[in-house]
Amino acid sequence: MATEIRVPTLGESVTEATIGKWFKKPGEAVKADEPIVELETDKVTVEVPAPAAGVLAEIIAKDGDTVGVGALLGSITEGAGASAVAPAAVAPAPAPVAAPAPAAAAAPVAGGANGPAVARIAAETGLNPAAVSGTGKDGRVTKGDILAAVASGVPAAAPAAPRAPSTPVDAAREERVKMTKLRQTIARRLKDAQNTAAMLTTFNDVDMSGVMGLRAQYKDAFEKKHGTKLGFMGFFTKAVIAALKDLPAVNAEIDGTDLVYKNYYNIGIAVGTEKGLVVPVVRDADKLSISDIEKQIAGYGRKARDGKLGIEDMQGGTFTITNGGIYGSLMSTPILNAPQSGILGMHRIEERPVVVKGQIVIRPMMYLALSYDHRIVDGREAVTFLVRVKETLEDPARLVLDL
Repeated sequence: MATEIRVPTLGESVTEATIGKWFKKPGEAVKADEPIVELETDKVTVEVPAPAAGVLAEIIAKDGDTVGVGALLGSITEGAGASAVAPAAVAPAPAPVAAPAPAAAAAPVAGGANGPAVARIAAETGLNPAAVSGTGKDGRVTKGDILAAVASGVPAAAPAAPRAPSTPVDAAREERVKMTKLRQTIARRLKDAQNTAAMLTTFNDVDMSGVMGLRAQYKDAFEKKHGTKLGFMGFFTKAVIAALKDLPAVNAEIDGTDLVYKNYYNIGIAVGTEKGLVVPVVRDADKLSISDIEKQIAGYGRKARDGKLGIEDMQGGTFTITNGGIYGSLMSTPILNAPQSGILGMHRIEERPVVVKGQIVIRPMMYLALSYDHRIVDGREAVTFLVRVKETLEDPARLVLDL
């Protein structure tokens, strides 16, 4: 008796995935609930467990194939007799069967297939019909669809710059690799943030002497009591929350013509992985201690490295912190994590001469960068926010005294 392996429900708004790799070959034994295939979605990597013990009889969806939720991936033959199945006996795998997508999600047909009226309006307005959800037959964009898109203010797409062809000598030394779903999503979201938000960045620097001294004094006792290392992210997260409470616009977002002020503090912590940047969220961070925050961040770091982050780990953030300093960055302008209105960039700590009370002294300094959406946040609010973060970090006793 064969047991089917199908694509599980992947989470809210995720309808398809790409086969990353199979952990087993046809003919190999598998255990129940053992990871058998890896799926890459536009948000996370998901391991599909074997639904039953037995032998992997066939693989239908190959590495690199795109499959929908519920699609058949392969099958497992149960029982001892199944061990006789050999890879050579496996029939050629048919094309992957994708789950039917909702009608509203059908891909619009580009170009003249949409009709002359749509083509004319597109040419006059600069609006790409591919950016419009079509309601016509087979997903075609109708005249009404494109007029509604123009009226609603859908931005016109800039023409894509064609890639210049390589010379034969250079082409022979190039390697073309298909972008993963995660990388495609990162690229799209970052570009959407640039196109949508009125993004601006303000800078400041912070003397890290206070935090570094406190950390050096208590790091051993902290690790012994809480079972996790005392890093900088706990201090930065608490400093950011204190500033967000004073400047609520930095914790808000735009929804149509409304401003949505978030009276909670879910702080996203950007984590670099081999497959790209992900942003797990520390929820209700204002209610957590520094040790709780450090534990959650360390846990997310391990899950990110192991490819175990779930979609639920990365949803609901209201503000993001990214630390380019761990890679040696001295200064950068981080891009907003839409639809959030602010992101704080940390950088490397570097000893520099500064003037303190008329004396030139050497201090461990870090540049801070706040990128913000100028549609929501005024320059005064952005600068004040960054100054609040600086003041708290330079005098970390403020965290204890709630100042």
